[in-house]
Amino acid sequence: MSQVAAAHPDRRIELWFEDEARVGQKGRTTHRWWLRGQRPSGLCDKRFTSAYLFAAVEPATGAEVALVLPTVSTAAMSRFLAELSTQIAPDTHAVLVLDQAGWHGARALVVPPNLTLVPLPPYSPELNPVERLWLYLRERYLSHRLLEDYGAVVDACCAAWTALIQEPGRIQSLTSYPWPPCLNS
Repeated sequence: MSQVAAAHPDRRIELWFEDEARVGQKGRTTHRWWLRGQRPSGLCDKRFTSAYLFAAVEPATGAEVALVLPTVSTAAMSRFLAELSTQIAPDTHAVLVLDQAGWHGARALVVPPNLTLVPLPPYSPELNPVERLWLYLRERYLSHRLLEDYGAVVDACCAAWTALIQEPGRIQSLTSYPWPPCLNS
């Protein structure tokens, strides 16, 4: 962060985290609470229609940006970065921490000038606070559902994200890891 701050001395630096999650018909088999000693399996669809929820959050403030897109690709990531860029204040530069998925480092990726991408070390999803949002959304809003088609998948993603952001302080409580405040800015 200190290198980014030195490169942009006239701007405030914000720390954001980004990730994508597949949401679709093919879910995981989960179990429901039932009678004492019994845990019957819940609904699990075996069809394959899905969408991808792209999200970025700033744990310090709870600010968030999310898009539901049909695929994960360099073009989709460029579209998401363009949307995130519009949500960053004009006097601010954002450091966006993300994993090393292929489309995050592609040459064709269009990174807006008010963003700097910082990759996490390989095989370390536990360092990305957004992973906890996916777990929360799946446990609370996206499991035990049969989704008819692509439109229903998109609607479920939008409804889940809307429910999440309507809970005051929920994003901050889920994404506040102890190590980000230790970074120099």
